Amino acid sequence: MRPKRPTTVSVNRKYEGTRISLRVDTARFEDGPEFDREIVEHPGSVVLIPITDDGKVLLIRQYRQAAERFLLEASAGTREAGERPEVTAHRELQEEVGYRAGKLIPIGGSWVAPGYSTEYSYMYIATNLEPAPLPSDDGEDIVVEEVDFKDLHRLISTGELENQMSIAALLSAMHVYTNHIKG
Repeated sequence: MRPKRPTTVSVNRKYEGTRISLRVDTARFEDGPEFDREIVEHPGSVVLIPITDDGKVLLIRQYRQAAERFLLEASAGTREAGERPEVTAHRELQEEVGYRAGKLIPIGGSWVAPGYSTEYSYMYIATNLEPAPLPSDDGEDIVVEEVDFKDLHRLISTGELENQMSIAALLSAMHVYTNHIKG
């Protein structure tokens, strides 16, 4: 048996921002009471796992205002309106890590927080890296860190890596890289 899909009764827009918007959907199941769902509208994102020629993963460390702490993460960024995910991936890699990818390998994607957000994140492995930095976005102060593949599970299990988008992309990348790319 499949779960039922509710019917949207009304949509009330609460906030229109430059990166996100907020709406409240009023919905109901057949003959049931109405209920509200607060939805963050997001244009989508990409998350990148850059791998150097000697097999090191390039991660970034930066302060995250919402978490009120420094986080170790995979490079990621928000898609511009109508922008293809590959274009976002190439731009973000240059802005955050300072490299251009000779090869960009799609490895899937995931919903970031489907209980309240429309954000879908496309995941990529970036290889054949060449230095090609672009200026970083305003408000970003990023430090790039090289990590051995063998250390990724430890970083995740000890909580040093705690960004779920990064964890999902790293686990996918470890599988793809070790089984299909590295040989």
